[in-house]
Amino acid sequence: MTFKDYLLRSLTWWNSQTWGTALHTRRFGQKVGEDALGNIYYRNADDSSRWVIYNGEAEATRVPSEWFGWLHRTWDDLPSERVGQRKFWEKPSLPNLTGTPYAYAPSGSINRPNPPERQDYEAWTPD
Repeated sequence: MTFKDYLLRSLTWWNSQTWGTALHTRRFGQKVGEDALGNIYYRNADDSSRWVIYNGEAEATRVPSEWFGWLHRTWDDLPSERVGQRKFWEKPSLPNLTGTPYAYAPSGSINRPNPPERQDYEAWTPD
């Protein structure tokens, strides 16, 4: 671990796990699985608590729907035990694109690369 990684782990919570989370996970966590993104899922001995250790930035949209359901107790079966439960219309999870150039901008938005000219609006200017 580099000095930069050490500082990030000590001072930030959004770059994977903090020292406190790592200690708690080591003492009480039972690893139950891992997803395709490298996120690792844990629960405690009596299954009263479930959590995820993100592989990289802690962003909730990086949890696939099958693991989201397990984390939030929609079902108790692990995704590996729920064979054939995925529907044909389900799409893979997408990351949160807010604040990026790929974020959704409706037509007429000034956030579009080439916003259209507005004929129905005249900007106010002080006299």
